[in-house]
Formats: sequence, C-alpha cells, structure tokens
Amino acid sequence: MQQIQVVISTVLMFFLLVSLHEWGHFYFARRAGILVREFAIGFGPKLFSVKRGETRYTIRLLPIGGFVRMAGEDPETVEIQPGLTVAVRIKNDLVTRIYLDRLDERSDVLRGEVKFVDLERELNLRLDVDGDVQLLKIHPQALIVARGRETQIAPVDRQFGSKTVGQRALSIFAGPVMNFILAFVLFGVAVQLSGVVVDNPTKVLINGVTSDSPAEKAGLRKGDWVKSVNGQLIGGDIETFVKQIGESKGKPMKWVVVRDGVDVPLTVTPGQDGKVGIYPGPEKRRPAAGETIGIAGQSMVSWTQVIFDGFRKIVFGDVKLKDMSGPVGTTKVTLDIAKQGMPYLVNWAAILSLYLGIFNLLPIPALDGSRLLFLGIEAVRGRPIDPNRESMVHFIGFAMLMLLMVVVTYNDILGLVKK
Repeated sequence: MQQIQVVISTVLMFFLLVSLHEWGHFYFARRAGILVREFAIGFGPKLFSVKRGETRYTIRLLPIGGFVRMAGEDPETVEIQPGLTVAVRIKNDLVTRIYLDRLDERSDVLRGEVKFVDLERELNLRLDVDGDVQLLKIHPQALIVARGRETQIAPVDRQFGSKTVGQRALSIFAGPVMNFILAFVLFGVAVQLSGVVVDNPTKVLINGVTSDSPAEKAGLRKGDWVKSVNGQLIGGDIETFVKQIGESKGKPMKWVVVRDGVDVPLTVTPGQDGKVGIYPGPEKRRPAAGETIGIAGQSMVSWTQVIFDGFRKIVFGDVKLKDMSGPVGTTKVTLDIAKQGMPYLVNWAAILSLYLGIFNLLPIPALDGSRLLFLGIEAVRGRPIDPNRESMVHFIGFAMLMLLMVVVTYNDILGLVKK
C-alpha cells in the first residue's frame, strides 16, 4: 500500500509541475484572445483526449513536459484551395462547417466547387453550386471537417502573431512565472509540514525509517524519540548520535526510545556500512505565517544559486554528459524522496518547480527563453523575424533537446542496470 501511495504521489507531483506551467501559457493566451488549439501534458502519441470549448486537452505517452498549441504558431494542417469540391453547413446565414470528404454522406448541406476562400481576414467563401456562384459568409468559429477530424478556423485576430509583443511575451513568460509561484508556495508548505528547529533542541527524533533496514527490523518507528544509546543520554546531539552508530558496525546497540510517553527498550544492530536506516532530526516547532514566508523566500534564493551553479558547471565542463540525469533518474530520486515522507516530497517538488521555471527561461531554442529573445529582438527592430526562420531555429533546438533527453535517459537506464 505504501509503495502505491509513493508512486501516486510522484505522478501527481509531476502532473502538477507541468500542468501549472502550461496553464500559465494557456490562461494568458486566452486572455489575449488567442485561439488555443491544444493543452497537452507530455509528448508523443495521445493516451487521452477530450475537447472542451475551443481547446482539446490531451495526455500524451512521454511524460517529459507539455505544450500549449496556439493558432498561428505552427502552419495550419488543413488548407482549402480553389477548385476543391466541398460541402458546407449553414446556420443563421453563416457557414458553420466545411466538409472536405465523404460529401455524399452529409445531410442538410450545400455542395459546390470553391472559387475563392478567405478564412483569416474577409471570412467569406465563393462557392459554385451547379453554375450558380454564391458568396457565403463564414462564422469566425467555423469548423473544417476532414478525415473524421474537426479543425476550427483561426481568423487573423485569433492568431498568436497578430497580438502585441507585450501580449505574446506575457503568454510565454507566464509559464515559468507559475513555476516560481508554485515553488514559493511549496517551500512554505514544506516548512509548515516539517517545522523549524527549536532553540537549543533537547531531543533527537526519528523522522523516517527505511524499509527492510536494521532499524525497521529492530522495531523503530517514525516519531520515536531516541532517549539513550548504550546507557548514554542523547539529548539533542544528533552528531554524537550518528557517530555512535557509525562506530558500531555489526555490533548490537541498546537503545531506549520514548513512544507515546512510554520508554521502549530496543536492540539495534547497524549494518557493515555503519547505518541503521533512519532519518534522525532535531525537535521542531510549527513556524508562524511571517516566519514561513521568510524561510520560503530564503529557500528560493539559496536554491536559485545552487541551480545556476549547476548550469555553470555544465557550461565549463565540470559535469560530464555521462554524469547528467534525465527523466528516469529524476523519477527514481523522486520515488526515493517520497518514501521519506510528505515534507521531503513537497520540498523536492518545490526545487523541481523552481528548476523548471529557470531552465525554461534559458535562451535555448524551443524553450520559453528563446521565444522571449525573439520577441525582444522584434521589439527593438520594430518588425518580427521571418516566422519560417524562427520556426526552423525552434525545430532544431527541440530536436537537439530530444536527442539530449535520449542520451541522458540511456545513462539513467544503464546506471540502473549496473546496480
């Protein structure tokens, strides 16, 4: 049961980190009036798909991120050319559906040859129906139906590129911002769950016990207060306590722990590695609201410094490619941390959320930082860069990121097999 809870907690954590990031893009794109075609968690083949309103929500096979697909960012996959025979459905004098196939099976439609069509600006269609050319107005949310798939048209004012630089930048920047906000909140929650060390602690507590460890076999439990070891009172001295365990490899130790106010004598035998499989910690108290905010802020600053130091080591070659970890390695670490308890998992989730926000702002093609860089160049020069060139840059960047992901995932799997 505990293993199932650990797995579920880990899956929910990754889902929260990715979905909130993408929700930031989604929310501000919608506020700017951009048509959001898809809100996806993961990449690759679809596992689950449902359409609500104008947007299709999907969960995909590879859980290595997500994306929000906005109209106008990528070339539209459905085009209607003059000379094509189509069937249209009309409601309130507006074309609401344009059918490109299985025309004989459509009922209550008008069928004819396309003479002219504009789905972005004029929103009209000239259709030759048995020699009679009719001018039809198209609904701004009309659907193109082909091969059993519906695609909503995107008038120019609903496309990403038609919005101001500020609106586009906000819809992109909002993703990392959501991760920063989430990280701050999670650091605060972790502090509330774990507490802060009291002044001059007088107790050493067991915050967790590893499964199938000497501690578990001896009967130690999470929440036990270690009162004495081999007749020596421990007080709040964790360093001495850990040192005693390390010096007793393979030797039985007489412990007295306090559980529910009762002294419980136990015999604990450390392994040959000098460990018993516990997570000791000092006596703690619950912090006040202002204290929690301050600690969460300090955590944001300190972990940001750690993350940038890691980037620096990668750039200058202090960290080799074979030492880098990918989704598999991160998942394994997360599962191990989840076993230690909810406070540890929440704190780890905060670190990952902060990392995800910072990483996405790096000026690497296909990441949010690169897209913001292109928008910055557009703002300075007064006109956008050729969309085809920008798309090519992002495509190459995405391909390189996927290649890097394959390499580090291979390293992760190889490391697991060797163990």
